[in-house]
Amino acid sequence: MTTTTTEKKTRVLGKVDGSFSKGELVEMAAMGLVDAAGNILGRAPAKPQVARKRITSLDVLNEAPDYASGFTRGLAVTVAAGDRVLWLSGTASIDHAGVTLYPGDFRAQQWRTYRNLTALLASEGATWTDIVRTSCYLRDIERDYDEFNKVRTLFFKCMAVEPVPASTGIQARLCRSDLLIEIEAFAMVTRPAEKRP
Repeated sequence: MTTTTTEKKTRVLGKVDGSFSKGELVEMAAMGLVDAAGNILGRAPAKPQVARKRITSLDVLNEAPDYASGFTRGLAVTVAAGDRVLWLSGTASIDHAGVTLYPGDFRAQQWRTYRNLTALLASEGATWTDIVRTSCYLRDIERDYDEFNKVRTLFFKCMAVEPVPASTGIQARLCRSDLLIEIEAFAMVTRPAEKRP
């Protein structure tokens, strides 16, 4: 089933169920990834600004998405003169005033982290299709990794990211005791058009 909006096409990927917290739904709605009817929406695929291809060696190991994990083993990125690298520092579930949002709600914190990173990317004219690598820091990786991977996989599906970025999950003590997840991201983008005076 495909839904059309006035700006771009979206795909209905499924329905929200009881496993989604109120905080998750707030953040997903803010990014346009869930509608009032509870449909989970996927964006139309976007072309990355800088060419890349998945690195595989299928004779010795499979692709992580084959077993429902939201990362690619590696990406080869073709860099041309003028291309830029965006390094986004560890970003977490923080609002515009620096307040931690959704203490104790891991999944809602992850969605807010994606929302914050999405806004940072947009400020440079980039999208998630331009991300080539993420480092994902979890306070308690044993407890939270399965939920983290479910949300990450759904988020990349909603954002139509293919191939998904290379990634590493790391257990770490984060800068605040109420934060459960922090993500840093690296993107490759083309040089922006020069502004004229």
